Amino acid sequence: MLDQPRRLTRQQVYRRRRVFVFGILGALLIAVTYVMGSLIAPLPASAAVAEHQTSIAQPKAALQFPGFGASGITAPDYPGATQFTGSDASMPMASVTKTVTALVVLDKKPLKAGDDGPTITFSQRDVDIWNDVISEGGSWAPVVAGTSLTEKQALEAMLLPSANNYAISLAIWSYGSTDAFVKAANAWLAEKNFTGTKLDSPDGLSPASVSTAKDLIGIGKLALADPVLSTIVTQKTVTLPGAGKQDNTNTLLGTDGIDGIKTGNTDQAGFCLLFSAQLTIGQSKVRVIGVVLDAPNHDELWASVKALLVSMKSGFHEVDASKVGQEYGTYTTAWGAKSKLVATSTKMFVVWSDTPIEVSLQTRSLQSGAKGEIVGEVTFTLNGTTQKAQLALKSALPDPGPWWRLAHPGGMGA
Repeated sequence: MLDQPRRLTRQQVYRRRRVFVFGILGALLIAVTYVMGSLIAPLPASAAVAEHQTSIAQPKAALQFPGFGASGITAPDYPGATQFTGSDASMPMASVTKTVTALVVLDKKPLKAGDDGPTITFSQRDVDIWNDVISEGGSWAPVVAGTSLTEKQALEAMLLPSANNYAISLAIWSYGSTDAFVKAANAWLAEKNFTGTKLDSPDGLSPASVSTAKDLIGIGKLALADPVLSTIVTQKTVTLPGAGKQDNTNTLLGTDGIDGIKTGNTDQAGFCLLFSAQLTIGQSKVRVIGVVLDAPNHDELWASVKALLVSMKSGFHEVDASKVGQEYGTYTTAWGAKSKLVATSTKMFVVWSDTPIEVSLQTRSLQSGAKGEIVGEVTFTLNGTTQKAQLALKSALPDPGPWWRLAHPGGMGA
C-alpha cells in the first residue's frame, strides 16, 4: 500500500502562516524604512566653484616730467602716487619762498577760517621798503603810508602779485625785524624736517633762499592744510586798500584743475611753480600737489606743468571692481541643479597706476536655495581699505524631489 501524505497539524499550519505574515511585514518595514530614510536623509552640501580674479590691476602710469631743473608731484591720499625727477640738491626757489613766509607768519599770528585777523597800519617805513624793492628790480605792489590792511589782506598782497615789499613788511610786523624772521623761519623749517630748505630773506629775491622739490611738496601740503592760505592762493584777483586791484601771477589758475599755489622767477632760480590741482577722475576728485623748478622761461614752465598734470591724470583709473550681476562662481548640486553666484552691488575704486585691488571670496555650502538668496560676499582691498559686496544666487537651486532621493538613499547615489 502507498503511504498516505501526512497531514500538518494545526500547530504547524499556524507556525507557517506566522512566518509568512512576519516575512511580509518585515519586507514592508524594510521598504518603508528605505523610503522614509531616503526622503528625510540630509542632502549632500554643494560648495561654490569660484570664477574670479584674485587681484585687479590697471596699466602702470607713465608721468611726463620736464627735462630741466627738478620736479615732483604727489597725490597725498594715494600711497605710491609720488614721484620726483631731476636734481635732488637744494636750488634757488625765488618767490616760491613766500609760501614759507606766509606759513611762518601764520605760525606767529595764526588765523582761523573766515577770520581776517588784526589790522596792520602801514607807515613811511613800508613805503621806503617798497622803493627799495623797486630799485632792486623785485616784484612789488603799491603801499600808502597810513593805509590799514587786515593780516589776511596783507597776505593776499604778498602772495597774489608776489610783492616783495609786502613780504618784508609782514616779516617785520610779525617778528620785529627781517633778521629775527629769517632766524625763526629756519628754525621752523628744521622743526618740520625740511632739511633741504633755507631762507635768506622773506621775499626769495636772494639766491641763498633754497629748497628741494621734495621739501616744496611738503610745504605745499602745509599751505593747503591752512584754512586761510588754501583760500588765498585760489584767487585770481583782489582789490586792496592802498594797493588797488592785484592779479595773481599764477595765470594757470583754473586750467586743468589748477587752484594754487605760488609762482617764482629770478635769474638764478629760473621760472618756478609750486602748484596744486583737483583732478576729475570719473565721479571722483583727486588732490594733487606738484612743483617744477628752474624752467628756462614762462612758456616752457606752463607747458611742462600742463603735460605733467595730464600724465598724472592718465595714471589714475576709476575701476568698478564689482558690478550688479557680475558672476563670481557656480553652485552645482549632486542632482545636476546649477546657479551662478552674482554680486548684488557695485563697488568702485579710484586706483593709482598699477596698484592692485586684492579680491577674496567667502561663500557657504548649500543644499538648495531660492533665487536672490545671499550666500556669501566678495571683499576688495586697496591700500588697506576694504569694500564688500554681497553675493546671491542668480537662479533658484531646487530640492531634487522624491524620485532622486529614492534612487539615492542617504542623499548619495551608489
